[in-house]
Amino acid sequence: MAETHRDGSGHDTHQHAGTAPMVEEVTDFEVLEIALRELAIEKGLFTAEDHRRYTEHVEQLEPAAGSRFVAKAWLDPDFRRLALSDAIAASREMGIDWLHPTGFGTPSDFTAFEVLEDTPTLHHVIVCTLCSCYPRPILGMSPEWYRTPNYRRRIVRWPRQVLAEFGLYLSEDVEVRVEDSNSKHRFMVLPVRPDGTEGWTEEQLAEIVTRDCLIGVALPRPGVTSNAIRPRHPAIRPVTGD
Repeated sequence: MAETHRDGSGHDTHQHAGTAPMVEEVTDFEVLEIALRELAIEKGLFTAEDHRRYTEHVEQLEPAAGSRFVAKAWLDPDFRRLALSDAIAASREMGIDWLHPTGFGTPSDFTAFEVLEDTPTLHHVIVCTLCSCYPRPILGMSPEWYRTPNYRRRIVRWPRQVLAEFGLYLSEDVEVRVEDSNSKHRFMVLPVRPDGTEGWTEEQLAEIVTRDCLIGVALPRPGVTSNAIRPRHPAIRPVTGD
């Protein structure tokens, strides 16, 4: 509760004893983002209304589109070939336009998109070692752990160990290939269709293709329809600083 006091000049002053600030202090990154956004609007690269519409669009994205993409590729050989040769064209068949996802486009939308095909002897996992580049038009917002230094730096050095921390244990005869996303090239994993799904519909298959499967830190399994809640394991050789 505010308390009113008078200073030496007779004016009222206010003290808010014991109250927390309404917002946290902004970070350097947030200050940079605000400055760049305001400069871009001032230079006419996009309008404030464009930015609002794009923000709303991104916040509504989810990995369901990627799950349907994989399920269709499992069932339709022609679509699978298109997905592996021209993933952006295949995305358009799914109703996702990478070049103009919001109707006006932004520079970050103009990027290559590649689908990485797993096989019984090859497993892919994606990362952005620089920051958090991610195929948002088809997978939505990236999970928090994807953006942490402990994932970004360790997955490229000790991929099997990090995958084991997610509960994914691969045999030694399976090659693990880490693909590094960047501002111009994004990836999504096309996992191997699991046994026990013969005769399933596209909708049934899409349910077991979780976000983690599309990143490559999990495998689709019958009965698993969400990103599993896993026990926390202490990391070996963790990254301790930025």
